[in-house]
Amino acid sequence: ISKWRLSGINPEYLPDLLGKTGLLLQFSDSAQPDVELRRAAVRSMANLCLSVPGQPYLDESYRSVCFQTFLSVLQSSKTSDVDDITFCMLLQNALKGIQSLLNGGKMKLMQTDQIGSLLAVLKKCMFHGLPGLSIEMPTALYPAPLPQYDKRSPVKQEQSEPATFKQKKSKGKQKKGEFGEEGKEGLGDAGNESVLGADMLKLHLGDVQNSPCSDPRTRASDVAHVPAGKDHLSSHYTSWKRISSSESEYSDAEGGIQSKMRSYQANVRQGALACFLSAIKSIEKRVLYGYWSAFVPDAPGIGSPQSVSLMTIALKDPSPKTRACALQVLSAILEGSKQFLSVAEDANDHKRAFTPFSVTIASSIRELHRCLLLALVAESSSQTLTQIVKCLANLVSNVPYSRLKPGLLTRVWNQIKPYICHKDVNVRVSSLTLLGAIVSVQAPLPEVQLLLQQPSSSGLNNSGSATPHRFNSSEQWRKALPSEGEPPDNPAGCTSSEPCWLLRLCVSIIVLPREDSYSDSDANFPSFSSVYEPCPLRLESLQNDQQILCVTLLLGLNHSENPLVKAAAARALGVYILFSCLRQDVMFVADTANAILNSLHDKSPNVRAKAAWSLGNLTDTLIINMETMGQSFQEEFSDLLLLKMLRSATEASKDRDKVKSNAVRALGNVLHFLQPYHIANPRFREAIEESLQALISTVQSEATMKVRWNACYALGNVFKNPALPLGEAPWTTQAYSALSSVVKSCKNFKVRIKSAMALSIPSKRECYGSTEQFCQIWSALVIALQKSEDTEDFLEFKYSASLRTQICQALLHLLSLARSTDLPVIWETITENGDAIKSYVLQYLKSGVEENEAGMHTDSYERERVLKGAIEHLGGIEKQLEGKARVRVSAYLEDVLTNHANATELTEA
Repeated sequence: ISKWRLSGINPEYLPDLLGKTGLLLQFSDSAQPDVELRRAAVRSMANLCLSVPGQPYLDESYRSVCFQTFLSVLQSSKTSDVDDITFCMLLQNALKGIQSLLNGGKMKLMQTDQIGSLLAVLKKCMFHGLPGLSIEMPTALYPAPLPQYDKRSPVKQEQSEPATFKQKKSKGKQKKGEFGEEGKEGLGDAGNESVLGADMLKLHLGDVQNSPCSDPRTRASDVAHVPAGKDHLSSHYTSWKRISSSESEYSDAEGGIQSKMRSYQANVRQGALACFLSAIKSIEKRVLYGYWSAFVPDAPGIGSPQSVSLMTIALKDPSPKTRACALQVLSAILEGSKQFLSVAEDANDHKRAFTPFSVTIASSIRELHRCLLLALVAESSSQTLTQIVKCLANLVSNVPYSRLKPGLLTRVWNQIKPYICHKDVNVRVSSLTLLGAIVSVQAPLPEVQLLLQQPSSSGLNNSGSATPHRFNSSEQWRKALPSEGEPPDNPAGCTSSEPCWLLRLCVSIIVLPREDSYSDSDANFPSFSSVYEPCPLRLESLQNDQQILCVTLLLGLNHSENPLVKAAAARALGVYILFSCLRQDVMFVADTANAILNSLHDKSPNVRAKAAWSLGNLTDTLIINMETMGQSFQEEFSDLLLLKMLRSATEASKDRDKVKSNAVRALGNVLHFLQPYHIANPRFREAIEESLQALISTVQSEATMKVRWNACYALGNVFKNPALPLGEAPWTTQAYSALSSVVKSCKNFKVRIKSAMALSIPSKRECYGSTEQFCQIWSALVIALQKSEDTEDFLEFKYSASLRTQICQALLHLLSLARSTDLPVIWETITENGDAIKSYVLQYLKSGVEENEAGMHTDSYERERVLKGAIEHLGGIEKQLEGKARVRVSAYLEDVLTNHANATELTEA
């Protein structure tokens, strides 16, 4: 069935498989005694739910049957005759099936019982096999009423009891001091805030080497806020330690089985979280936030345990990948939560018999801050650390801090500062993003203003033992942390005359003399004392032998076995090729092209991505050299190498999006560069056809908007080559059809703008092909103009004016090239939509000086000139048609021009 699905299963078999008496329904039933057969049936059903490009998706009735089957599997309990690993595989297949329905089937979860049942099983599976936890879940979760979305009197709804969990004792002894990436076995009593804080304090005191701060007491007091008098340091400390395999009670064979089982259980948890992430995209946010308390932590009451949440996984799960998955889900929930969280308030003490909803949400926000900062201190995996910081940034962007008691941002600020110099570049980037979110908090808050006034020495230390640090210990700008009794928001020594350290940091990063994005080493950053030193000399300033040395080193490093080195070398070559002293050297261009093409076939995705970017730059220089150096460069450049570039870029356009986006850019440049003798060469013919089909399919694909933007840009480049049979070849119709579809319906306005620009590039009427094809392009642009303000995403609205400008330019361009056979359709369109088109063209004419997507400035005079040219061209054609057709497009345009002139006179008057 898996092979059938991939090759295209015949729909007539579906009733036999998924009908009321279908085989898969029978075999996947809970009464099926053969668990392996049941697992295989569920797996086959999940494969049927996969979305295969070019094939219709399952009918709604079959989707509903599959969903209910998967749901019943996830709701079932393991029986004694089923081993743990088989049961895990059964759960994984069911989770995979639901995720495929949500993703491929674009399934929207609307019914409350459907949502509640799914979220209940997902929460159950999220904790499956988690060491130290055993939870019991109801069959369904029920949403809480949200007053901020419903202004009427709230309807009482049944709300599920919070899930309870039991603590299990870990087998085996634990070595003191062991705390590694895979070693978080538990939180002890995760429901007791004071105990958790004490555990973390003990962790800081005992494991300084794992803390990003040299003073763990300060960090612990800033983050956990452990109340005085709590002395549970020893009893729960061991629950954070990794189980030592050498001292375990299991034998070697038993240990192997247990390790395998834990791996499968972790896969179930990851599958549940991935499925939850897809579910979040399928549920309206106003509905999703009704289940907030089921997945987001809240501060526990005195003596009451804290319910399990996503943060339980982030703090407790032994697998860093699972922890990262939980944080991704939490980030998705927090994204767009500003309206929901806007009701939070705890600035005033509420002395009431009940807890207001605003105070409940505020309490949840505070607990989120506390737990995320705990996770930040405890985390040792760089990938998971990045997710924690991203999650914090999402939280900070949505919380109404002006309605909360101050102090939350100060703790986040002081906690994140050491991570801006972490050894991992992703952690550094996300840390800067978080700092940006803090300074962007609305108000502006006095708390943030005080933080920005801190001296550069506050919050950073010069200890060489801390993991995050990459700065030199001799730097004067970074000194010890403020003492424990010193207020963090008003540090000693802060002077208003001292420049803001964050601003200086950003400036220093911008002017770094080298790029080290791919280095995970502990190489030192330049000190802030050199921030305002001039940038390094350009390559042209070096002596000839020094240039040769640099180039030789890079070409050699491009063959390194270390993917980080190879990626950096490939990107550096992409920078070097932009230097005029090198790009005009045909031999250097050829050597660089061969090196980049070698990296383009590397097994490392990062290497291929950097190589594709460099190939795009290299092909940009081909166009520059063609325009500046003329025929000499084209004749010297190897035809075989050009063919190799064309084929490699075509193949790379089928790679992942980070490679594809630059591969299609390179294709457009190479196809623009081709000369008539290349196109006539039989060896090039097949490669040209394949590359054009690759561009067309990319424009029509569901790839990221950046990829589709580059593909539209590339087709525009193709249209600039007069040697290509534009308007005659079969691919012309496909290309115009793809661009016409995009300009009408693409969700991203920048992609629409680029497609409209591509459609306006051909300079001759014959390049647009037949009358039918020309009129299809015209009609598509008119429709696109009318839909230029229709968008579901408010962020796209700001590009609508640029889109209208580009479409108007394209329409006037088509009018200036139109033939007599094109005019009937054009006139019919104007008759139906003349008023709307007129208003948009008038707006275009009076919009003043603008810079279009190509960077070309067009003023009102230039636009009037183009319009007058179109009127003159159409007037001549219509004069020849007098007595044969009643078409007066030129008169319509003259009326538009007259209205514009009158409006201009009134404005000047």
